[in-house]
Amino acid sequence: MAGSQKYNSKAVFDKLKQKLSKTREIFSRMEQLFQSSRPREELLEELYELLILADVGVSTTDRIICGLRDRAKKTGSADLKALLKQELVTLLSSQPAGVNETWPAVWMLVGVNGGGKTTSAAKLAHRYQSRGKKVMLAAADTFRAAAQEQLQLWGKKLNLPVVQGQSGADPASVVYDAIQSFKARNYDLLLVDTAGRLHTYANLMAELEKIKRIISREIAGAPQEILLVLDSTIGQNAIVQAREFNRFSGITGIFLTKLDGTARGGSVLAVTDELHLPVKFMGIGESEKDLLEFSPESFVEALLS
Repeated sequence: MAGSQKYNSKAVFDKLKQKLSKTREIFSRMEQLFQSSRPREELLEELYELLILADVGVSTTDRIICGLRDRAKKTGSADLKALLKQELVTLLSSQPAGVNETWPAVWMLVGVNGGGKTTSAAKLAHRYQSRGKKVMLAAADTFRAAAQEQLQLWGKKLNLPVVQGQSGADPASVVYDAIQSFKARNYDLLLVDTAGRLHTYANLMAELEKIKRIISREIAGAPQEILLVLDSTIGQNAIVQAREFNRFSGITGIFLTKLDGTARGGSVLAVTDELHLPVKFMGIGESEKDLLEFSPESFVEALLS
């Protein structure tokens, strides 16, 4: 994974722990269970309730508890905390990890309005701009003037070009124009901010497929990433949204936003388990710098440390 941000920095790890503080409040209550000498089944029952409170979801919680029973039986270990860490890391590592950093690249960001797509695009732009990549933004949500204006503001702040069309224009035509500029100017990364109007679901999915076809036609192997942006503060409702968007072919992973403002960070586990999609990025604040590439080991350690 070329250029990946690793979690070998104590400062980065401490920041992750701090940003996950609301979710950690629930997970920290597990520490009392880990230190208890009560029968294991009693502890597992309480652990089950805490996982539900953290918005892990019923089916994923069932899977975790069953996995813990199996691990305890196979290993003979009574260290519930260590077994839980192993189980969570295994669950979060069940899908192919890593980001496709093949250049030049076109990445699409999809998801419902209000989930944080535009800010997420800006964070990704800053991430790769700071690594010396030439980044361009495409405002393909032509039906919301606010979305285009927000992306333009980010473009000015980060000193990046933003391609947009007239209000109500065909989003695919905007993406086509952006790709022509992208190729002519030899840029490295084009980030496409798409619309997310679930109330016109069929039209939205057709629109996304059209954009994807145009990108694939104009640049071989693109789009390299199609990231589903999910607001973690809505917990299990994020799973419902994701199931709808997962019908759109080609989604490569999840960009989970607003993890710093929720006690529902357990939804990360449910997203991976139920959707069979890897979490690739986490948004942990409002700044363009508040972005981390997802690491199962570090995420679990930050929750349970």
